Amino acid sequence: MYRSHNCGELTAANINQEVTLAGWVQKSRDKGFMNWVDLRDRYGITQLLFDNRTDKDTFEKSRTLGREFVIQVKGKVIERESKNKNMATGDIEILVSELTVLNAAITPPFTIEDETDGGEETRMKFRYLDIRRNPVKNALLFRHKVAMEVRNYLSKKGFCEIETPVLIKSTPEGARDFIVPSRMNKGEFYALPQSPQTFKQLLMVGGMDKYFQIVKCFRDEDLRADRQPEFTQIDCEMAFVEQKDIIRMFEGLTNHLLNKFHNIPKKRFPVITYDYAMRTYGNDKPDIRFGMKFGEITKDAKRAKDFSIFQKAELVVGIAVPNCATYSRKQIDELIDWVKRPQVGADGLIWVKYETDGTFKSSVDKFYTEENFKFWALKTQAIPGDLMLFMCGDVHKTRTRLSTLRMELATRLNLRKPDQYAPLWVVDFPLFEWDEESKRYHAMHHPFTSPKIKALTAKQQKHLYEVFDLLKNTAELLQERDPVIDRLKANAYDMVLNGNEIGGGSIRIHDKQTQSYMFSLLGFTKEQAQNQFGFLMDAFQYGAPPHGGLAFGLDRLVAILGGQETIRDFIAFPKNNSGRDVMIDAPSAIDNAQLNELHIKLDLK
Repeated sequence: MYRSHNCGELTAANINQEVTLAGWVQKSRDKGFMNWVDLRDRYGITQLLFDNRTDKDTFEKSRTLGREFVIQVKGKVIERESKNKNMATGDIEILVSELTVLNAAITPPFTIEDETDGGEETRMKFRYLDIRRNPVKNALLFRHKVAMEVRNYLSKKGFCEIETPVLIKSTPEGARDFIVPSRMNKGEFYALPQSPQTFKQLLMVGGMDKYFQIVKCFRDEDLRADRQPEFTQIDCEMAFVEQKDIIRMFEGLTNHLLNKFHNIPKKRFPVITYDYAMRTYGNDKPDIRFGMKFGEITKDAKRAKDFSIFQKAELVVGIAVPNCATYSRKQIDELIDWVKRPQVGADGLIWVKYETDGTFKSSVDKFYTEENFKFWALKTQAIPGDLMLFMCGDVHKTRTRLSTLRMELATRLNLRKPDQYAPLWVVDFPLFEWDEESKRYHAMHHPFTSPKIKALTAKQQKHLYEVFDLLKNTAELLQERDPVIDRLKANAYDMVLNGNEIGGGSIRIHDKQTQSYMFSLLGFTKEQAQNQFGFLMDAFQYGAPPHGGLAFGLDRLVAILGGQETIRDFIAFPKNNSGRDVMIDAPSAIDNAQLNELHIKLDLK
């Protein structure tokens, strides 16, 4: 038996007991005739006492211990003279009678402490050492607890966890696939799944009713702090449901997690439309922990004929920054420089101070009156003491840039508090996005999302079906924008938490004809659609039930519940910003023999 107890459980109730502990040497303090060693394992730290007066040989052996040595000790639990109230084991220590070095260790490249001296790249290279530190260890344990709560909750709701294939067929929609060559099928390739989308739909056709899976997914795309090439989804699907059923089910799961880990009372989440989110916050995943809602003043701003900047703009929109009318000109100029950076791309800012005495001071005083500024304050919901900031230009770009500024100011003003949680649903996304370069539509979510055709007027529905019939009876694909198709909404929904999309899904198409129309609108020929997704459309002919689902990003969800927005510490072995695992040095080259087996010839010129 290597240990009778772990290093985090002994208390005063164990005094005078003989125990055996094992773990890593955290640090030692040699006082000449006594040596204190902190022994660490996953559960905590216990102080060991080696006394030269009671056991000289064991004492001398303890003086050879270095940091991170793996040791086993036997001894008696005694009361500690200088108690440490900050430690669970702070009332006791172990008077060691026997010491065994299980494994010596070289000096680690950084200190294994909460506040380490190791840089990020070094810690990723020696990730197995970084995991010994409390912040990373606790993050991984927290991830485990969240995953277990999810599994238990969904199981109690009648969901069945089913594994789906990892080696699948490559499809052209969405992000780039990771490709896996087949040795046995020359010149053919598998793809790693970006999600189990079609398989979970087929499970609904198979009558499995309620499915979930905590599953690895893969996307070959550019990386950010909240994105990895391989990530984990809580993937869910339900049959015989409408949008409100999905919202009720997974709002319940999220409420359960917020209540379990942060004692937040369960409540209904706000539901806003995509159009409202874009008008009010400039993005489709708004952080509603704070205000600074957009106020559009385009018509009023254009009344000043001599101010050409606003005259030429499609949109003039602003926000009220709370309690910042005291900003100096230097502070405002710094903000102007910030939005001019390439990462934001704005031309500048117009500012108006709403002074505490009710007067206004602005960078455009000579063009506008106090009545204009009062109207602007009304639209941005500014009150005395606030600073109004305005941007103008192209509708989409201006809203996006102002949204970036809004989030930056909220961070600077400490309005994005990690211990506050503000979930909401965003619904009624556009079904399609038009790409001018390729002259074709792309699915805003994915091509299996059901369209909200009944939301169109009777005249618009008639036009849409005329387009469908045209596509059905001709080999021609749609090559120009159509105003009715632009108005189509998706029966889709995203769950947003603190400015992050943590989950998204839709009610799916469940009949072959509508799915065929969708593929045609997306630029697939009938042959391409059959080749890529014929298996799914064929399955629909055998009685597919109405169905829909949602997938949470587990990595991101756990990070936010853990009070962070970056996901790396909640993943045991993450990749860096270049998609590399610097610990095992992957990806890496393979030898020619392997390439030949796979029928691959490389030309790296």
